[in-house]
Amino acid sequence: MKLLFLRLSEPTGGGRKEREDVEEKKLLIGGRREEARRYEELRSPYTGEVIAKVPAADKEETGKAVGAATEAKAAMAALPAHERAAVLERVAALLDGRSEEAARLVALEAAKPIKAARAEIGRTVQTYKFAAEEAKRIGGETIPLDAAPGGEDRLAYTVREPLGVIGAITPFNFPFNLVAHKVGPAIAAGNTVVLKPAEQTPLSALYIAELFAEAGLPPGALNVVPGPGEIAGAALVADERVAMITFTGSPEVGKSIRAGAGLKRVTLELGSNSALIVDKDVDLDAIVPRCATGAFSNQGQICISLQRIYVHEELYGSFVRKFAEAARKLKRGDPLDPQTDLSAMISARETERALSWIREAVDGGAKLAAGGGVSGGVLEPTVITEAGREMKVSCREAFAPIVVIDSVKSMDEAIDAVNDSDYGLQAGVYTSNLFTALRAAERLKVGGVMINDIPTFRVDHMPYGGVKESGIGREGVKYAVEEMTETKLVVINKRLG
Repeated sequence: MKLLFLRLSEPTGGGRKEREDVEEKKLLIGGRREEARRYEELRSPYTGEVIAKVPAADKEETGKAVGAATEAKAAMAALPAHERAAVLERVAALLDGRSEEAARLVALEAAKPIKAARAEIGRTVQTYKFAAEEAKRIGGETIPLDAAPGGEDRLAYTVREPLGVIGAITPFNFPFNLVAHKVGPAIAAGNTVVLKPAEQTPLSALYIAELFAEAGLPPGALNVVPGPGEIAGAALVADERVAMITFTGSPEVGKSIRAGAGLKRVTLELGSNSALIVDKDVDLDAIVPRCATGAFSNQGQICISLQRIYVHEELYGSFVRKFAEAARKLKRGDPLDPQTDLSAMISARETERALSWIREAVDGGAKLAAGGGVSGGVLEPTVITEAGREMKVSCREAFAPIVVIDSVKSMDEAIDAVNDSDYGLQAGVYTSNLFTALRAAERLKVGGVMINDIPTFRVDHMPYGGVKESGIGREGVKYAVEEMTETKLVVINKRLG
């Protein structure tokens, strides 16, 4: 497999470079690489260097991919579970064997620090292994019909069948693992897929599709159409041959997908402004490094990135001081440097947007405890205090290395503050009091509560999803398989007549 890998040996912090030897990638439709009508330059978010020319699929090309997936769906539905599992196991093994190559690709196209990229590839391998295991566990149940009058002498059972064509629309922040959370369960369940990756990270999607082909996935079962969301993504949503849309991205786009999907099944993971509560009985030295990891990994560009922290007033001053010190110690720079903790955000536009939110907060009376500027093209890890809850840094998803810390007088006040949000993906609670933990778990209006951990915790087989504007449906391989299959009831009358 020929892919382009460049060593970013001279950090320029956003300076633009030009190369003549960049590779022109192709669409992947029906198991074949196809020329696209239009191509775009793909640039490194860190250096600005052109790293590839990538397709920008239009409506017709996307429709052709849906057609290929439609033609392949009967063969995929008939593929035995053990064969689907074997394909997924082989993909996991192939990716594991090429993990460093894949991690460098993530660092190149997404500016994810290489140590975080390596961790993502490790998780992705696990996700495909989980998918292989779940392929063998898809089953139904028997129904005791004689529990109702008239149900005597009948045998009833359910089976789960694949939906057909799955349209998967994925974001840039985990270009391998979030693809795996959509493609892995879809293949495990016997569906076919048309994958529309984020415009900034198509190389990872094309890479994994090549591994699936090498692993023996039938042609047409996985098609990749990089392109603009408003064109390729919209075409997927509108196509009546697509049975389901699974999307990770912004609430605005998610709402438009749901409005336009008609009777398609839809799962939406739409992000959050995830919060953490720190009780008065917590050892700060034990938790601050973990909190900094949750706040600033991948430049804060994680759906469950730690954005809001509510600390009991008895510990507030100490927590702010220690957390700000931890933020200032993080190393910024070249994503391919193993020592780098933070690199460039996905685009200069996103950096400027985050800076405008910081300026709005400071102009409104908030205080900067750390960061707030840009150095070498990298937004500094930023810690804000005394921010009003109506400020964007508090009430909207920052998706940037920005954390807001507030003082609270009680756990009840903290829980109310966490719930005072349009989002509800995950929340964390640090406390030594069991009753406090249980009360928080009951009252917090989120999809997942992490006791004595940050909201950024996720392993790949747990149910994952939110409430309110954080989305609908659940990922986590087993739970995604349930979303991607349909229950069929079979009833056998044991007596004729």
